[in-house]
Amino acid sequence: MSDVAAVQQLVSKYNALRQEIKKVIVGQDEVVEQVLLAIFSGGHALLIGVPGLAKTLLVNTVAEALGLKFKRIQFTPDLMPSDILGSEILDKDREFKFIKGPIFANIILADEINRTPPKTQAALLEAMQERAVTVAGHHYKLELPYFVLATQNPIEQEGTYPLPEAQLDRFMFAINLEYPTFSEEVEVVKQTTAGEIQRVNALFTADEIIQFQQLIRRIPVADNVVEYAVTLVGKTRPNSPSATEMVRNYIDWGAGPRASQNLILAAKSHAALQGKFSPDIEDVQKAAIGILRHRLIKNYKAEAEGLSIEDIIKSLY
Repeated sequence: MSDVAAVQQLVSKYNALRQEIKKVIVGQDEVVEQVLLAIFSGGHALLIGVPGLAKTLLVNTVAEALGLKFKRIQFTPDLMPSDILGSEILDKDREFKFIKGPIFANIILADEINRTPPKTQAALLEAMQERAVTVAGHHYKLELPYFVLATQNPIEQEGTYPLPEAQLDRFMFAINLEYPTFSEEVEVVKQTTAGEIQRVNALFTADEIIQFQQLIRRIPVADNVVEYAVTLVGKTRPNSPSATEMVRNYIDWGAGPRASQNLILAAKSHAALQGKFSPDIEDVQKAAIGILRHRLIKNYKAEAEGLSIEDIIKSLY
């Protein structure tokens, strides 16, 4: 199959996938779009929202519709790395046998990731970056496609361990979940309090998703679009000559080169899912907030004046 035909097939299957997810998830269109952008780009995502916004249901539904294995890990202060990765046990023949942990799945929901100490958070780092884990000196490859979706509650910070910048940078997208509108909430209540259970059909196989990820990487990008993405990221760095006055005044730390790479990958995915064969500047802008939101650190002045990260990012376009 040619790449042109493959893009057309991807668009058709993507539209069917969105309809399948809508059977269970009411509203949250932008959130679903960004989660799927991350998956087709081969990246991970961080979901930020208060409890009760169906974060777990969303991930479970996406996993079912994609035909992928799904595991949920509830992060708690006493969670150990071995609880995630797995451990070696002595079997009845007095041989060491490795028992795989929940990290061995295609889609991992790391629920409330900031509730566990740094040592356990770090256990995810190798898996996210290398798609492999090391336990007791043995190297284990993870099954592809591999996708970590972590959640954070932005309100309650007591007893939490904020993710270090190095780990935050491993997430391609940071996605904010908002409360549903009145009509959406009415629909949610109707759906969830009736006896009928919506069944989600698997529309993809793991191999198909890998092929579509490879297809997206092959999509050509014009030099001016790459330069625009790199310039946009450069503007977020307060010490850069291209930094805007707003960035110099309100940002302590800007985004690194991984943000530029992710911007182009996400722009390719966004273009392909819209049926385009090459991304333009608009595709870069569509992905910019989700990709830069968790990579910029505001200073006290921005906090005092009530400026949001989103406002600062939009001022850079």
